[in-house]
Amino acid sequence: MDSFTASAAAPQSEPHLRPWQPTDAGALLDAYRSTPDLGIQLGSPTLFSEARARDFIAADLGRGNTHLNWAIVDGACAVGNMGISSIDRRHDTAWLYYWLAASGRGRGLATRALATAAEWAFDEGLFRLELGHRVNNPASCVVATRAGFAPEGVQRLKLRYGGERFDVELHARLRTDDEVPVLLLPLTT
Repeated sequence: MDSFTASAAAPQSEPHLRPWQPTDAGALLDAYRSTPDLGIQLGSPTLFSEARARDFIAADLGRGNTHLNWAIVDGACAVGNMGISSIDRRHDTAWLYYWLAASGRGRGLATRALATAAEWAFDEGLFRLELGHRVNNPASCVVATRAGFAPEGVQRLKLRYGGERFDVELHARLRTDDEVPVLLLPLTT
């Protein structure tokens, strides 16, 4: 059994990654309501009910040919998302992204989720993984760095949220980079 075994192999109370489920709608709605910047991160959806949250999970937090998402679960509750998008098999590259509700922050879950997703991607044959964070989000920079993603430079005014533009720091990790001393999470694909 490897580190990417179904979450049923780990106690439900242990943090793990698994696909989003319609039953996570309440947790997503709670995260949306309690985490001020999450609406912007998610593309400003209108999540005012569990039904809308279920629709968002089905439409935006699923799996396709070039993307997939996992719920970051702590206890029995989804507290964040770990995603991979822009999977390019020709160049063996992808873009990674993550977010945590306020209730999931401060315990290393994002770092562990990111390191786990990176190892999964490398096992799937990808070579270069990239991510970016707003330069005014130092916590995200710490997550990326601890998960082995080296900073590569700043992309000026790349993102626009509402009427404001933000510089983005780009990070990357290569399959040939040194392993990072991060405890991986159990993962269900």
